[in-house]
Amino acid sequence: MTTPALALLEEVGGFATTRQLLSVMTRQQLDVQVRNGQLTRVWYGVYAAAPPDLMGRLAALDVFMGAKAVACLGTAAALYGFDFENTTAIHVLDPGVRMRPTVGLMVHQRVGAPLRRVAGRLATAPAWTAVEIARQLPRPRALAALDGALHSAHCTAADLAKAVGEQHGRRGIVAVRELLQYADGRAESAMESEARLVMIDHGLPLPELQYEIPGRHGQIWRVDFAWPDALVAAEYEGLDWHSAPAKMIEDKIRFAGIQEQSWTVIPIVAQDVRQYPSRLADRIRYHLTAAQLAG
Repeated sequence: MTTPALALLEEVGGFATTRQLLSVMTRQQLDVQVRNGQLTRVWYGVYAAAPPDLMGRLAALDVFMGAKAVACLGTAAALYGFDFENTTAIHVLDPGVRMRPTVGLMVHQRVGAPLRRVAGRLATAPAWTAVEIARQLPRPRALAALDGALHSAHCTAADLAKAVGEQHGRRGIVAVRELLQYADGRAESAMESEARLVMIDHGLPLPELQYEIPGRHGQIWRVDFAWPDALVAAEYEGLDWHSAPAKMIEDKIRFAGIQEQSWTVIPIVAQDVRQYPSRLADRIRYHLTAAQLAG
């Protein structure tokens, strides 16, 4: 990239319009630099030196719109830290000027949505965002969205209940309202939320979440799910457990330490939750029953 172009990008905050760049280079030079990857077209007529992250894409969108974008749905969730759906498109509220959706950009009408400032910009409020996302998802992922919003500490259970009331009558709100009683900010991943819903739907006793078990030598072992009276615990094992040898060894040592305290540890994987939920529920019920009979 030419020195004048780099200086211009630095001067204007990292994102320049076509008109600005054409003041320091020709149209042919601009096209060549985009083709060679020396410049990245972020939005139509807005360029950067390299592909930007989420905050950069929003900043470039401000330039494109000529106003500060207001994030909503998955983009707002990402700003608050609970976008478990890994949203790729940018979702913003209609700025009130004529702007059509384009590749990677979705524009929404949400008149009356409450707003909150996060990461230096306005976004739909966290509870409103979580409920709106949950309305559009299958029940397991919807519970994960509610759990994630609570875990982020950006909103409370009361905030979620209020948001459900504010979105009364909209598609999917009945299912979200039914899930509210189970939303729990102690859940630390979407798959933990999905696994817990299997337990709920199959009538298992509700477990304690992120339960701490003292080890023999002063350690504190924490488990995803626990039924302390039965000395039964369950742990969700994600891909990291299998792909990282050090993590696998650490978890095996931890499992051994928990078992030394007379606990039964039930491993859970994604296939258990999504393909064989009844078998998973039966497995947990078996161990809970066995503990009860032994006692």
